[in-house]
Amino acid sequence: MSYPNSRKDIIYPVVIAIVLVIGVALGLILGGRVEKPNLLVYPRTDKLSNVIRYIADEYVDTISTETLVENTIPAVLKNLDPHSVYIPAKDLQSVNEPLEGGFDGIGIQFNMNNDTVVVINTIPGGPSEKLGILAGDRIVKVNGKNIAGVKFPMDSVPKLLKGPTGTRVKVSIKRTDVPDLIDFDIVRDKIPIYSVDVAYMPTKDIGYIKINTFAKTTYKEFLEAMVKLTEKGMTKLILDLRSNSGGYMDAAINIANEFLPANRLIVYTQGKNRPRQEAKSNGKGFFQDLPLTILIDEFSASASEILAGAIQDNDRGIIVGRRSFGKGLVQEQVYFSDGSALRLTIARYYTPSGRSIQKPYKPGDEEYFYEIGNRYLHGEFQNADSIQFADSLKYYTVGGRTVYGGGGIMPDFFVPLDTAGITPYYQQVSRRNLIYRYAFKFADEHRKQTRGMKSFDEVDRYLKKFNIMADFVAFAKQNGVDPDSNDLAKSKLIIETQLKATIARNIIDNEGFYPYIRYIDETLIKAIDLCEKGNCILPLNRN
Repeated sequence: MSYPNSRKDIIYPVVIAIVLVIGVALGLILGGRVEKPNLLVYPRTDKLSNVIRYIADEYVDTISTETLVENTIPAVLKNLDPHSVYIPAKDLQSVNEPLEGGFDGIGIQFNMNNDTVVVINTIPGGPSEKLGILAGDRIVKVNGKNIAGVKFPMDSVPKLLKGPTGTRVKVSIKRTDVPDLIDFDIVRDKIPIYSVDVAYMPTKDIGYIKINTFAKTTYKEFLEAMVKLTEKGMTKLILDLRSNSGGYMDAAINIANEFLPANRLIVYTQGKNRPRQEAKSNGKGFFQDLPLTILIDEFSASASEILAGAIQDNDRGIIVGRRSFGKGLVQEQVYFSDGSALRLTIARYYTPSGRSIQKPYKPGDEEYFYEIGNRYLHGEFQNADSIQFADSLKYYTVGGRTVYGGGGIMPDFFVPLDTAGITPYYQQVSRRNLIYRYAFKFADEHRKQTRGMKSFDEVDRYLKKFNIMADFVAFAKQNGVDPDSNDLAKSKLIIETQLKATIARNIIDNEGFYPYIRYIDETLIKAIDLCEKGNCILPLNRN
């Protein structure tokens, strides 16, 4: 028989209540966590900002909100496409300089040799050239601070020499045959960065132009180069876009316009919130009838592919080389008040035939930029037959030729990667940077004799006086690489050509380098051969 008010019925609830109280108390003491009802006031529509604010307010240790934000933005973008990027304020200037076409500084090209900054060349018209600084000069001090022979980091030198236009920097220079240091008080100025590396005539009627990026100044530089080559008798053009990773789309469009008749589609873009926008030729181009060949490789991307695609799809010229990178996304750069910037993909671009050449990607895929290595392992650099495109990616040029999308621009004429002459001996001297070191040493020891030289022919005549290859082999042996007669026989051409090209670059810059290097450039050799045989002209439908 049970009673409603028995001792058991009274004690058990009390015990349970006491246990619950003790449990809650222990939980608070041991767990160290306090439920804060005021968290509920944070609006749910801005969760990311709320999380950062909550961490900054309540985290157990002091933490910088700025650091949280700087680390969070790249993490967010990682879930988008590979080309949407955040640029911190400290990096923005150096990132933008190549595209802006210039920077503020003293106007020299330099290298670090034996812990000493050596002037390789002065920029024509720049502050250093105007003051009489010469190639071969050693910069010993900057604003009284010794930077020679003290293991001064090379990447710190630009920070000392660059600065806003109009500001001053004092450099102390050691010059051969001058016993004392020479002081120069340099007023910094705007220094151009050129996107056209070189424009010269490899044959009597073929012009060659090498463009390294598409910057604000590229179109102007291109026109100047075309005028120069036309005056020298150019009747055919080879435009080299190899290793050109892109830049401003407008520059590529303007150059394409120079070669196309009126009302030809050059490129169009389209995105979720960006309606289709077309760029068409206006018929005012100066070179609409000039036979054209474009060189591309696996590092040609973005604006390079826009230009190559426009020429290929309109059957306006031939493409020679290897399949391009495959970037068909358009970025827009926006700036923040702290000086940082965001490049966000806002559209895709399509070549005139309607193909997107963007290669496949997955959000957060870190292998995306290493896909080129997979191409190499797959044998694509050696054999065009290893490249397979799906029929669903098939498109047609204005003349009815088949082209493919989905993974870069496939050239009309494939040129495999040249591995001839790559012997163990060549690999050893390359890994130890001996070719460049010898070239610098030779140029440095012959400054007096070469200082007044301006042309490739002058440099070439001078270098023919020396047995550069034999001298280099002795230099390499002194630096731990013994000669191998079999390897030397196979590698002689490539090593000697690179030596002369690099020496010439130390004397007259790219005007000396490229005319030498053409002799071992299989892609350029193929393009010249095609042009000389009349194969660089395609029928163009002008209707």
